[in-house]
Amino acid sequence: MPGAPSAWTGRILAVLRIGLGFVFLWAFTDKLFGWNYATPPARSWLNGGSPTRGFLGGVQAGPFQSVFHSWAGAGWADWLFMLGLLGVGVAVVAGVGLRLAAVAGSVMMVLMWAAEWPMAHLSSAGTPTMSTNPFVDYHLLYALLLVLFAVANAGAVWGLGGAWAKVGLVDRNRWLS
Repeated sequence: MPGAPSAWTGRILAVLRIGLGFVFLWAFTDKLFGWNYATPPARSWLNGGSPTRGFLGGVQAGPFQSVFHSWAGAGWADWLFMLGLLGVGVAVVAGVGLRLAAVAGSVMMVLMWAAEWPMAHLSSAGTPTMSTNPFVDYHLLYALLLVLFAVANAGAVWGLGGAWAKVGLVDRNRWLS
């Protein structure tokens, strides 16, 4: 059939899908355990640290700066962020629930893009933001990849998407696929 994706396209999408899923899972586990990459052990969630305090508390540019500062360290924000990282990561690696993962992950990525506000040249303190591109950064690319995985049925190759689609509840409610 003309226009149908090739086997190689499916494999490439699977590699991208699994890789991006591990980005989300790594962020979750590093914030949970504090593996000394982005999160030192003393600030891990298990040691009483807040997964959102550092990032949102450090927002220094953009029109939503005060909103993000008010969310920094809030229990509801920590739980939503961590559940989002875990849920999107597991769904994307497994290749199931990609539509839900695309929506949830894209909202998360767009919010993180807005928190970094790459369009700003200067922070609120007047220092350069060091933004490398005023419009597109990895957060938006991750969001676009999540949408691509959902619309391309990318969970069917090297994932559980095919079996997931046959589950009665999912078959009756395509938005769950």
